[in-house]
Amino acid sequence: VQLQASGGGLVQPGGSLRLSCGASGRTFSTRDVGWFRQAPGKEREFVASIRWSGSRTSYADSVKGRFTISRDNAQNTVYLQMNSLKNEDTAVYYCAVHRTAWSTVLGTNRDEYAYWGQGTLVTVSS
Repeated sequence: VQLQASGGGLVQPGGSLRLSCGASGRTFSTRDVGWFRQAPGKEREFVASIRWSGSRTSYADSVKGRFTISRDNAQNTVYLQMNSLKNEDTAVYYCAVHRTAWSTVLGTNRDEYAYWGQGTLVTVSS
């Protein structure tokens, strides 16, 4: 599975961005997908994840109510809609595909994800 993240950029506090993660390969629709982020000097952290079927989602407390993850399996794409952005949301955002097909537990740990995109930079600043 190869992943390509896009949609990052510079946005003012309170603004919105939508990130996209396009995937190649036929296994995408059978795998959970997660978004993670890494700010300068910090470890990569979980942001959101979505079940392979799209039927379940999970969010980090820091983004709950502001970010929405969704997917379109027909287009092999996962989205992260980010609203009410804050300075502390500044980071490189990575999408990742779970290591196991048809996973029964929606993963939030980066060690559960085997395939990673190159990341897209989100900068929130006035």
